[in-house]
Amino acid sequence: MLKINIICIGKIKEKYFSDAIAEYTKRLGAFCKFGITELPEEKIRDNNPNQAQIGEVLLAEGKSILKKLGASDYVIALCIEGKMISSEELSKTLDSLALSGKSTVSFIIGGSYGLSDEVKNRAGLRLSMSRMTFPHTMARMILTEQIYRAFEISTNGKYHK
Repeated sequence: MLKINIICIGKIKEKYFSDAIAEYTKRLGAFCKFGITELPEEKIRDNNPNQAQIGEVLLAEGKSILKKLGASDYVIALCIEGKMISSEELSKTLDSLALSGKSTVSFIIGGSYGLSDEVKNRAGLRLSMSRMTFPHTMARMILTEQIYRAFEISTNGKYHK
């Protein structure tokens, strides 16, 4: 059974996002081993940080993300410059990874400043959810739903229309 991880920076504070993620997590149990790892957000004391301070945050968060990845994980990094794909294409991607022998797929959602180059370079796929910007907590909920939808598509379930 394929293992799917979401590794993300920060915690969810809104109960409505947590409830939605919990529902899709429960549903995903029929298709894969699914887990979410929340890592602490690096703090910047300055309200108007400069590029060097942001770079330090990205580097620190990137190191903590990379420590959570297994050597054989297939990594999908969510980032603005990533490729936009359809739900059907995500389904085909996950099917293809499973058929090629990958046992773990790790999706990465960075903090408010994004992802370090080290994390992006570790990724086999850079994925953009949209040209629009979403709060990271909403992106996590949407990603969880899309992973569930991808499995429903690949099994010809009734969820995807």
